[in-house]
Amino acid sequence: MTATQQPTAALPGGGAMPLLGFGTWQITGTACTDAVRAALDAGYRHLDTATMYRNEAEVGRALADSDVPREEVFVTTKLPPERASAARSTLEASLSALGVEQVDLWLVHWSTGGDDVALWREFVAARDAGLARDVGVSNFSLAQLDELAEATGVMPAVNQVRWAPSLFDADVLEGQRKRGVVLEGYSPFKSTDLDDPVLVEIAGAHGVTTAQVVLRWHLDHGVVVIPKSVTPERIAANADVLGFALTGIERGRVDGLARS
Repeated sequence: MTATQQPTAALPGGGAMPLLGFGTWQITGTACTDAVRAALDAGYRHLDTATMYRNEAEVGRALADSDVPREEVFVTTKLPPERASAARSTLEASLSALGVEQVDLWLVHWSTGGDDVALWREFVAARDAGLARDVGVSNFSLAQLDELAEATGVMPAVNQVRWAPSLFDADVLEGQRKRGVVLEGYSPFKSTDLDDPVLVEIAGAHGVTTAQVVLRWHLDHGVVVIPKSVTPERIAANADVLGFALTGIERGRVDGLARS
């Protein structure tokens, strides 16, 4: 997988967000640095971390130690709601830990349960100050997206939510698109039965694994996906999904797993 081959989503700030990213949740210490290096070596050009993951320094170290130029890697981090009163300083700490001057995407990790609009204004201000190229949210409903946009005039660029074939919701996907919001899915395998006969049959038809079918399904829908692993072989296999595509019928069958 090369950077030029990768499908991307255009963001308002002018960036191109690779649809296939590398997630780092629950990976810390040397294992995180090694996994991120393996991901970059495998061709990933999108890294996803968060303040609450406590691994931004390790992600940054792997990025600095790699031969991949910073401008070729899309970096996302997230703010936990309990840090809402110190959003700017938290982002500055993230930038320092990551060893970058700007993240490509900064997300509200989930709703504060209180004044999300006030926090969103802080995010927009940080974007305008050049600390983040684009800003978005995670785990927000369509109504919550509208609340932010109506109050500030700025719609989140991305909404990262849990997403998998069993969770497929055409209305949610279309609702994000109508708003110009890029849908990003996390935990693609946690909610998926990789032994499902439909996935097994489609995988056999393409000579790939069922995990690769799930990842390709995301890409064929234009949904960003961030699988994670600490095993170099699996990291490489997860990256190797650009050499095939699902037919419309196959994609529909995978969509149907949400109803089965």
